[in-house]
Amino acid sequence: MKTITRRQALAGIALGALAAAAPMSTVWAADAAWPQRAVNFIVPFPPGGPVDTAARFVTKPLGEMWGKPAVVDNRAGAGGIVAARHAAKEKPDGYSFFFPAIHHSVLPSLRQDLGYDIQKDFEPVGSVARFPIILVVHPSLPVSNVKELISYAKEHPNKVSFSSSGTGGGTHLAGELFNSLAGVKLQHIPYRGSAPAMQDLVGGQVQVMFADAPSALPFIKSGHIKALGVGNPERSPLAPGVPTIAEAGVPNYEAYSWSGLMAPKGTPQAIIKKLNQDLVTVLKDPAVGPAMAAAGAEPMPGTPEDFAKFLDNEINKWAKVIKDANIKVD
Repeated sequence: MKTITRRQALAGIALGALAAAAPMSTVWAADAAWPQRAVNFIVPFPPGGPVDTAARFVTKPLGEMWGKPAVVDNRAGAGGIVAARHAAKEKPDGYSFFFPAIHHSVLPSLRQDLGYDIQKDFEPVGSVARFPIILVVHPSLPVSNVKELISYAKEHPNKVSFSSSGTGGGTHLAGELFNSLAGVKLQHIPYRGSAPAMQDLVGGQVQVMFADAPSALPFIKSGHIKALGVGNPERSPLAPGVPTIAEAGVPNYEAYSWSGLMAPKGTPQAIIKKLNQDLVTVLKDPAVGPAMAAAGAEPMPGTPEDFAKFLDNEINKWAKVIKDANIKVD
């Protein structure tokens, strides 16, 4: 039997320690069979909403691609805070991911007690979907385009109201951004959700709404409301005949809801890269775009770096809007 010297034994212990301390990405690179079991995707809102719907559009084909379950874990509460706190504490082993939404770029400017940092506690994987916001008005308002709305609002200061799904939400901030860039003061009327906000617009109790596409499109098609512009940077395939708000008279206007995908901080970069590649493959599938469009969403594929830059821009943009409009939440 070969005798192991003390020096050899110590060297073996040292090599074992180095292997244990090696970055997870290095360890994972030796085993490219990820995932080997079910992957959990935490969604911050209840089933049936736009973020949940977008998540299911991508998780189902991802699971089929991998031959492993891609599980949607709905953890609603506190406008997305509950899920973000939970996701930030998940083990960064490549088996837990998080679907942030526009709310998570707004919350840092509204709350001091989040219990997580959306940029420091997570790694960007990629953007997922864009949900167009459409500027719509009640037919009784004597305007037919964005420039006429601006003129009317200036001629009738504090007399034109816009509804939203709630204070601090995307449809509220879209209106405040319009106020700022157009130099008008539409009066904000918050509701508890998009449905009652749209109901009162259709009923004529309010005159304007910056509405999410799923809420607005049926009433646009029925003629109950008029569409003046979309907040996308380019025209939306969901409403191709409607100009962007920027081209219709408010330069640099850009506002829409969105969802993305992130991982707990420390998740191996090799896994993030693999997931991003698979996510982009799904989002570029010719069958996915039309299916998402039917639900009022547009695929928004991109790299982790693209999403990190996008998130940073969103946080800064909405921080300014919130400060300028002095928006507070309870």
